[in-house]
Amino acid sequence: MWPLTLQMKYPYLDTSLTIDERVSDLVSRLTLDEKISLMPTHQAAVPRLGLEEVGVGGEAAHGIVTRGGTAATVFPQPIGLANTWNTELMQRIGSIMGDEARALNNNDGRHGLMRWAPTIDMERDPRWGRNEEAYGEDPHLTGKLAASLIRGMQGDHEKYVKMVASPKHFYGNNNEVGRLDGSSSIDPRNRREYYLKAFEPAFTEGGALSIMTAYNEINGTPALEHADIRGVLKGEWGLRGFTVCDGGDLSQTVDFHKRYETHAESAAAAIKAGIDTLTDDAKLVCGAVREALQRQLLTEADLDEALTNMLRVRFMLGMMDPAEDNPYKSIPMSVVASKEHGEAALQAARESIVLLRNENNLLPLSAEQLDSAAVIGPLADEMFRGWYCGELPYAISPFAGIQARLGSKTVSKTDGLDRIAWRSVRNGQFLKVQAAAEGGKPSVVAASADLKDAEIFAHNDWGWNANTFFAASNSKYVSTEGDQQATASADEVFGWFVKESFQLVPQENSSAEDADKSVYRMLSWNGLPIVTGDNGELSVGAREAELTSDSLYERVVLQDGLEEAAKAAAQASAAIVFVGNNPVLNGKEEIDRYGLELPPSQQRLIRSAAAANPNTIVVIVGSYPYTLGDLAELVKAIVYMPHGGQEAGTAIAEALFGDYAPAGRLPMTWYASESQLPSILEYDIRKGKRTYQYFDGEPLYPFGFGLTYSPFVYSDLALSSTMLRGDADVLELSFTINNVGSISSDEIPQLYIRAEQSSVERPIKQLRGFARVRVEAGASQRITFRLPASELAFWDVSRERYCVESGEYSIMIGRSSADIRLSARIQVEGETVPLRSLSAWTWAENYNEYESVRLEECREGGTAVAPVDGAGWIRFDHVDFEAGTSFFEAKVSSGDPKGGIITVRLDAIDGQVAAVYPVASTGEWHNWAAIGSSIVSISGQHTVFVQLEGAVRLNRLRFQV
Repeated sequence: MWPLTLQMKYPYLDTSLTIDERVSDLVSRLTLDEKISLMPTHQAAVPRLGLEEVGVGGEAAHGIVTRGGTAATVFPQPIGLANTWNTELMQRIGSIMGDEARALNNNDGRHGLMRWAPTIDMERDPRWGRNEEAYGEDPHLTGKLAASLIRGMQGDHEKYVKMVASPKHFYGNNNEVGRLDGSSSIDPRNRREYYLKAFEPAFTEGGALSIMTAYNEINGTPALEHADIRGVLKGEWGLRGFTVCDGGDLSQTVDFHKRYETHAESAAAAIKAGIDTLTDDAKLVCGAVREALQRQLLTEADLDEALTNMLRVRFMLGMMDPAEDNPYKSIPMSVVASKEHGEAALQAARESIVLLRNENNLLPLSAEQLDSAAVIGPLADEMFRGWYCGELPYAISPFAGIQARLGSKTVSKTDGLDRIAWRSVRNGQFLKVQAAAEGGKPSVVAASADLKDAEIFAHNDWGWNANTFFAASNSKYVSTEGDQQATASADEVFGWFVKESFQLVPQENSSAEDADKSVYRMLSWNGLPIVTGDNGELSVGAREAELTSDSLYERVVLQDGLEEAAKAAAQASAAIVFVGNNPVLNGKEEIDRYGLELPPSQQRLIRSAAAANPNTIVVIVGSYPYTLGDLAELVKAIVYMPHGGQEAGTAIAEALFGDYAPAGRLPMTWYASESQLPSILEYDIRKGKRTYQYFDGEPLYPFGFGLTYSPFVYSDLALSSTMLRGDADVLELSFTINNVGSISSDEIPQLYIRAEQSSVERPIKQLRGFARVRVEAGASQRITFRLPASELAFWDVSRERYCVESGEYSIMIGRSSADIRLSARIQVEGETVPLRSLSAWTWAENYNEYESVRLEECREGGTAVAPVDGAGWIRFDHVDFEAGTSFFEAKVSSGDPKGGIITVRLDAIDGQVAAVYPVASTGEWHNWAAIGSSIVSISGQHTVFVQLEGAVRLNRLRFQV
């Protein structure tokens, strides 16, 4: 690649040197202008040094999203991959993604090798719009699956990596509403035991070489400036690669967080905090960095540090080495969407299927005994891509899969949707699709006087006023692409802004005696009226048209979808109803879910089919958990699968007819009711009773749940010891699972632990091990788990470190978090948490308990505790006061002229008052003042309550003699 003379001149081209030596040499040769040009994710070329233009980024959530129309292998949505509970499969999928990324890059350098995946956000709330993108609610499961995927993506070569995985979004990112300027309040125990634990294995086990920060603030600090970037990611976990902010976050820190006046300040703060490359407009980034240098907000040394981390990864990818040295440079295009990779996609789709209900063993169906089948529902013959997903190389829908499986048997299909016509109230004409003019698109016009000439639309009501209309005449969706004209031109319902979605506002019936003729005001995806113009063309109008008849339309039902579905169900031996969501409607990036239930139209469809056929099976094709109400017991069988990629139809057909026995497990709790959830903005899983770890209600389906066609018996639990000594000790436990049925099946035994005594509130259960194993019918298998004592630790806020506490612990083996089959108890000789002292400065966030407070930023260090709605308290337990303690000090702020009050009480929230201290305004919230006063003399052990009233924030406190 490089002449020897050039290698001698430039040591960074000498492959015999270490990567760090080569990077150091290269950085030293870059001019300041060149360094600036390498700070955005769109990195400029430096021809004189052999650096090519490189784009950092690209999506790979469940397959490589390509450029230029080349379709790569598409796997099930990540939430579906989590259903597999299979780390070996995840590594294989990662390896396939790595191979395809390399092949695409080898063929065309525009296809990037540094990709934003996997998503590791903790899904503590099923209302999050992006639930499809991550791996569920448990940090252990998520961590192990993500680490396995990353190992596969990056490869196992001793010198080079196939591609770079960039997990996201670090961290506390689990709501879309307010994500650009909101703050996630996360206290130390939640941070250490839950949110960070999910990300840790990606680096300590998976070796991830990058990380993307989140948009949100964490305790008032934007994630791209958070101390955990340097302290945890680069410090504790040893990240060797680069950190990158999410798209546009340089701008958003100014525009949404309102943290700075200029982008130069934003860029400087992010880089100082440890961000190595900025995902934003390249010109904006370079200008901001240049200005930051000129204003001495940054030094060239700061850029050198960031570029060292970034360029190290480029060397590890082999970008500066001869192609013949790097085995990944020879991966051919023939692997992309290859047959072998399609088989892996099929296996992933199979393993992602979860059997939720199977009364009287209705499933599997017998293809031989079944005379006919009705495949019903809006997802029966649809294949949706999912978000952050490329084009499918091919698509086998559920109907196609079932039809292929049943061969010559009768398989009917109905989507259960009404066929309708629309009549414009303004001109009295029915809508029709008008052929496209040259260079244009087929327009929708109100120009048919006769109903028989009207366009027939399939009306899909996805709930929450999201409606799509599919034109029969040209098999296209109606769209307002361009936000001007309504056209029947879209091949699919898709996009950042989904312009194939329409809102319908019901008006008074124009024909009271005919319920099939109702009048609606039709609005676009963003609420603008769809108006009939003077020439009959439908277009997006101004707001004022909402007050006129221009945007009113009469809906005329030509064919009742429920009647057709009931008829099909009644005529078939079995009815299979496919319901669920469209991945870009009612829940996606920027849109949280409006509710957990299935759309009302789909609920009616299920009831209609079930009333017509007792052998009705419901298949939920969805991106997230649902509440089902009485539907959970209305039908005999319920199956859940994600939007499953190119092979979804084959996989579900195999599962329904017993060619493959489903054994997936849920990675999230399916709640019985949305009322069981706190606010979506509540990030404390302990106080909010979130996830299986703390939820004490009755779920619809618990975490880890999933049925199998064959029953399994668990027996013979054996422990290597009933005592663990110290946090370095390891427990080995083994047990036998026996498939006592007649169908060979996978099984997923799960290991949970619980502390039976503790100085703090601990989870009800915590997952600490799992395995997916194949057990033939009538056979048994011995399973072994290793449980390090360190896995029993909690975060001790009094000493700011993990602690394995002495005491009794339960070891539980189950088929789910609620179905425990075997258990034992062990003793642990660990630590006894000592009495805590508050004589040294103590961060206020290190409380043991609280009520009505949230954490905010303190730029002098730590965080600040602030009352919610003007009143709250924090509590410190087991405090040992030195005799004669009589002075209280605190670091406080108040950005309100009214100030606030801090009250210290002993042993109860209404107990003895030890101190009352008025806090005067400090002018700004980030101006901190030290306060202090004499208090009543305290000695011995006490519980300390610190009450906060008014506009006050508390950063730290101490009590002294």
